[in-house]
Amino acid sequence: MQWRYGVIAASLFALAACSDGPDDGTQTWDFGLEEIEGSVQHEYAVRLAELVEERTDGEVNVRIYPYGRLGGLTDIYDQVQDGAIQLAFGSGFLGGTVPESQLFSLNFILSEDEHLNTRVLNSNAFLKNEDFQNSFRDRDLHPIAVVPEGWQVWTANKEIRTPDDFSGVAIRTMDNRLLRETYQAYGADPTTMEYGEIYSGLQLGQIDANIQPVFAHEEMDFYQVQDYMIFANQAQFIATFMGNRDWYDGLSDEHREMLDEVAAELVDYIHEVQVRLNEERMDTITGDSDIQVIELSAEERDTFRELSVPVRDVFVDMTGDRGERLLNLLLEEIESAREG
Repeated sequence: MQWRYGVIAASLFALAACSDGPDDGTQTWDFGLEEIEGSVQHEYAVRLAELVEERTDGEVNVRIYPYGRLGGLTDIYDQVQDGAIQLAFGSGFLGGTVPESQLFSLNFILSEDEHLNTRVLNSNAFLKNEDFQNSFRDRDLHPIAVVPEGWQVWTANKEIRTPDDFSGVAIRTMDNRLLRETYQAYGADPTTMEYGEIYSGLQLGQIDANIQPVFAHEEMDFYQVQDYMIFANQAQFIATFMGNRDWYDGLSDEHREMLDEVAAELVDYIHEVQVRLNEERMDTITGDSDIQVIELSAEERDTFRELSVPVRDVFVDMTGDRGERLLNLLLEEIESAREG
């Protein structure tokens, strides 16, 4: 989702499914990221690489490709599906490959407690659920962990506290039916625009508002051409850490168990990382601009929540019985965790 460098010739990245050293038997696992260096995904990948190398006594090396090195987002997904790379992150755009992953694009299905959400999404009840696993495995992928990266935050050139305030506002969304339906329900005018064009689009008035996690607003300087930053806590930016299915299944029992254990250990680590990074980026935003920060009240959030609920039916229409079961499972697990 970050800086777009264009598609690099696929032949340069026709990597073996597991690159073995010619003499010492070492392996290289290639890991494609959707984000640039210094991002949440990059911090995750660096720590994962350290732990994998440590746990295998240097037998396995994880080679990290920040965004742009392997082409665009769909290029990354294609390469991990084909086994050209072994590991990757997939988030919003992954819906074109794994429709059920658009569950994470729905608004107001998670709690306001970010750590609770992270724990539920990585619990055996959800992560290891057959429907969730098969939604990836049916597409030659295997989900290993779910990584929330912070709240999706609105920016706009007017104060937005109610759906009426969204009237006539051209808000940039990804090319995602669920997001379009959601913001139409809120009264806005959802407008698809390439990520690399957002800054100029805001600057030139082609769009009036934007939806991104805090770190993206800061990294791409979007906040510099917007007057308001609105926290509705309606959704988190969520990525799935995944591997090529056949590669994962072909790992030795020792390596597969080690990888799963490392991913489980990183759940709390990456939560703390994303909180720290987003707080640092927020300090930069408020210290470097006059942008006004708005946090919606519970009553204001409830108004948007009510409008978002019918969009869940759109998700079910798109994903069928499996998507409906996953939606119900997540809602039940979040509610149970709240009560516990």
